[in-house]
Amino acid sequence: MMSQAIPQLAGHRILVIGDLILDEYLIGQATRMSREAPIPVLEFETRRLIPGGAANPAANVVALNSQALQIGVIGSDSAGTNLRQVLQAKGIDTQGLIIDAGRPTTVKTRIMAQMGLRFPQQVARLDTLSRESISEHVERRIREIIHQHITQAEAVLLSDYHIGLLTPSLVQTIRHLAQQHEVLLTADAQGHFDKYSGFTLVKCNADEARSYLRRNLQTHQEFANAAIEICRTLKLTGGMVITRGADGATLALRDGPAIHCPAPVVTDVYDTVGAGDTAIAVLTLAAAAKIPYPEGVTLANYASGIVVRRVGNYTPSLEELTLAVQDKL
Repeated sequence: MMSQAIPQLAGHRILVIGDLILDEYLIGQATRMSREAPIPVLEFETRRLIPGGAANPAANVVALNSQALQIGVIGSDSAGTNLRQVLQAKGIDTQGLIIDAGRPTTVKTRIMAQMGLRFPQQVARLDTLSRESISEHVERRIREIIHQHITQAEAVLLSDYHIGLLTPSLVQTIRHLAQQHEVLLTADAQGHFDKYSGFTLVKCNADEARSYLRRNLQTHQEFANAAIEICRTLKLTGGMVITRGADGATLALRDGPAIHCPAPVVTDVYDTVGAGDTAIAVLTLAAAAKIPYPEGVTLANYASGIVVRRVGNYTPSLEELTLAVQDKL
């Protein structure tokens, strides 16, 4: 049974590298409409800080009883301090955080209105960020940290939010070090595929696959052909995964067929934020545990199905994943 594979997701050490984001939620009670503009006036109730971007896969890894070393850049600001504290509270190893005083910590601030529903509704979002590529000095420091820790890792997970950290030269270095030490390489490319040639496993969603291939994809066969094409183009050594929401995911194995992995039926979808991060975390842990790829993709589908029933980034536990697979959650 698939549930018997779930405990195998625990006990691994993963390096998680990518664009770090602090997700800030400002939640207030909607009391009236503003006289100044056609918007609700919110009376502040609470503030939540959650790991976002590449920090979310790390949080998922730890929630599944494995270890994550977070490697990334924060600013010399209060948001950077907050993000470090949030990561440490989650049990994530923060030795790999680098402070770059020349750029701000990336923050996504969501204004949420509490309106008597199960979850608050998003009213607006304000992003604080720099899209400039990291400096040569910062890139060199990241390389040193990776070189120092990769021998203790079973896999390196790259989470690319296109905010300047995963430069082509840095990805090339990571690929070389991983191959040298025979460490698994996985990536959530989010549409930027070419950098990730030669990786073990790459994940994207349906829209990213359509954009990359510049053609419409609708049927199982069309997605199968797309996954095979991307897998072969990138010369992946494991497989290519295209996640498709309620339609599950399509997996193309190296030199093999494409397989459709259905998703569980989820009727109460509230927020898709973070589902992709959970998927790549589960896929990485499953690969590290040598769980067959189709089974790993199916487990990722179940884990993502738990996430979309919550608002904001959510990190399922082994127990929740087991209950979901057993259709008890």
